[in-house]
Amino acid sequence: MRVTQAGEYALLGVLYLARQPVGQLTMIDQISEAEKIPKSFLAKIFQSLTHAGLVKSRQGAKGGFALSRKAEDISVLNVLEAIEGKLA
Repeated sequence: MRVTQAGEYALLGVLYLARQPVGQLTMIDQISEAEKIPKSFLAKIFQSLTHAGLVKSRQGAKGGFALSRKAEDISVLNVLEAIEGKLA
């Protein structure tokens, strides 16, 4: 199995959120800059992660992203399948 760039970026983004205090919302700009990921690409990735229920988002001035559950309850497989689809 080969992990795509999107899968790798998704893992980096989720790991970044896991290092933040529980419940703290983080802007996509901050994650993009810290992990050196193009902002528009990361935004699309985070849409998929949100749709999969791994990440929650809030729009607006005080918006951002946070993990939807405890970091230890999210596996690498969960993240990769949210981006790549079901793995055999």
